[in-house]
Parts: sequence; C-alpha cells; structure tokens
Amino acid sequence: MGFYRFDSPYDWSRVASYRASAQAVPGGMIDLSVGSPVDPVPDDIRQALAGSSDSANAHGYPSVAGTEELRAAVPEWFQLHYGVDFNAIGADFVPTVGSKEAVALMVSLLHLGPGDIVVQPEISYPTYEIGTQLAGAEVLKVKDVADVDSWRSIAGVRAIWVNSPSNPTGDVLSSEQMRGIVAAAREIGAVVLSDECYGLLTWPQDADVSHAPAAPCMLQPDVCDGGAKGILVLYSMSKQSNMAGYRTALIAGDCDIVRPMTVYRKQIGQIVPGPVQAAMVAALRDGDAVAVQRARYGRRLHMLVDGLRVYGYDARMPQGALYVWVRAKSGDCWNDMADLARLGIIASPGEFYGDPSSLRFSSTATDEAIREVVARLSA
Repeated sequence: MGFYRFDSPYDWSRVASYRASAQAVPGGMIDLSVGSPVDPVPDDIRQALAGSSDSANAHGYPSVAGTEELRAAVPEWFQLHYGVDFNAIGADFVPTVGSKEAVALMVSLLHLGPGDIVVQPEISYPTYEIGTQLAGAEVLKVKDVADVDSWRSIAGVRAIWVNSPSNPTGDVLSSEQMRGIVAAAREIGAVVLSDECYGLLTWPQDADVSHAPAAPCMLQPDVCDGGAKGILVLYSMSKQSNMAGYRTALIAGDCDIVRPMTVYRKQIGQIVPGPVQAAMVAALRDGDAVAVQRARYGRRLHMLVDGLRVYGYDARMPQGALYVWVRAKSGDCWNDMADLARLGIIASPGEFYGDPSSLRFSSTATDEAIREVVARLSA
C-alpha cells in the first residue's frame, strides 16, 4: 500500500526567517543548527575512494552486503571497540546509504504497520517518529526508554528505539540500562533498535578526551547476554570521520533480521557505491584520525558551553555526541531563536526534537566560528 502519511514539526523552512535576520548582522551568520561536519575528510579515506574509482566494484554493480574487505573490517571494528564476536553472538551487518535512510526505512523493513507500536524517547531524533508513521505503525513516546515498566506491559509493542549517545541531549545509557532494555524487549518479542552513531564521541567528566572510552553498545556480550537475537545496532562514519556527504553507515545485529533485510534493500536499490565502501574500510581502520576529530569536538564543546553560560544558559558538557542541549531562557525555543538571530547565531529549535522549551547548539563549526559565537554571547 506504499508509504503512509507523516506529520512532523521537523521542517527547516521554519528557520528561514531567523537565518535571514542572522545574515544581516555585521560579520554574518554563524550556523550551529544542523550538525553537518566542516573539517577535512582524512587523507587515507580520500585516497581509498579515489583508488577504488575504477575497481570492479565501481564499474560493475556493487555488493549489497558489502565487499570482502568491508565484511572483514566491520566485525574487526566491533571486536576492537566492544569485544563483539559476530560469529559467536549470531550477528551480521549490511551497509546503508547513510544512517537516516536506515532509520526512516527500519520499521517498514521490519514489516510493522497498523496495530503495531514502536516506542521511542520523548526527546529524540525526529526521523524515528517519521519512519514509524511512514510504516503506518503507532508511535509511543516515553520519557526514558530505560524505564522498561513504561512500555513492556503495553500490548502491541514490537520495537523500541534507543539512542545513546543521544541526539539532542547527549545522554549516554549505561551497560546495565541497556541490558534491562534487551531483557524486557525479549520478554515481549520486540526488537531493540539501537542508534549508536555517536558511539566513539563521549565526554566523561573524569577522563582525558583523547582517551575517552566508547559508549556502551547493545551488542556487547554483557549487554546482549551472548546473543544478538532481537537487536539491531545502527552506526555511522559521518561525524567521527567527517564523511556525511559520503553516506556511510551500517546496520548490525541479529542475522535472522539483517539477512532478509539485505534482500529487500537489494530490490529497492539501497546499495552503497563500491568506492564508498572502500572509503568505509579506511575509516573503520583509522583510529588515529578519529582521535584527532574527537579532540576537535571536545575543544569546541568546552568553548561553546563556557560561552552559553556567560550568556545566561544553564549549559553543561554532554556525556556524548556533538550538541549542547539547554533550556530556553525565555521558556520558548522560538523566542530564543529570535534573540540569538539578532546576534547572528542560529541554533536548532527544541520543538524539532520534542521539547519546545529547549534549544540545541551544534559543535560542528570551525574553531574560529565557535570563538566568534563565544565573543558575541559575551559582548
């Protein structure tokens, strides 16, 4: 029957008038709204892309399930960072054309629809809700998905969206909280959909940024109880390697879900181009470049938090991800958007993420731009 209609406040045209005001400010607009990376793609990734531009996987049709090299690199990456053995836990993966299409299509590819309920956090990435609506399923928003009593007794729950580190709040779930979600979902036969796209971008208060541990993963043996059944993890290279334009992401988890999903993805042409798969391999294996980028974002977040505090926001370093999430000074995100636009600064309205009383500031801007933001906020 095709896609169902969706309804969402997530519409960037609503920010156009604020952008126009900000652009008129002397010195111009500084955009901290969309989390689009601005730093260079690491050289080895660019070289891998160029070097594969005339490979068999480029002039011929690429592999939907991933090249031989990618199929080796992804399990290696999960083993390195999380101690995950794909074979031991019954896991597989499929590369996706960025994480957004994977999120938007996920509920449909799980064959959920009318009468089915998909749980998600009240404050979250808007495409979770949009994807559920496109499938014709029902959205159930809860304050905290780790509070499993808020959803496990509700008839019809078939999937639970989890996002850690969170966009927009930056909150990170503990292994214990994740373990509780997995156990409760298995009790009712629901699938855990864990968006972990910012997994290597964490900011623990008591650790050096350059040695910050990864956020816990749903596929860790101590979380999944030694098996991937009923768990799907989404991961992306967009932020950690500045590859948003490459559209590089993946779905990993329960092989009994991933493999049929791969067949559907082949039929609808959701296939990562061959040269891009080569770039993914390079990105997954270049931990040094990720460490350099993480240090950049840590520095920018600290500067941004300090500037927002001077301006009067109760700003704090997030536990993870790339955003500072604050309560609007006026109590309404749109009033604050107007005030900030008069300084030439654009943030994201919290209404887009489920809370019209808050704002999201992105650290995906150059050091110079962040310094200028701080100067304007401090003037």
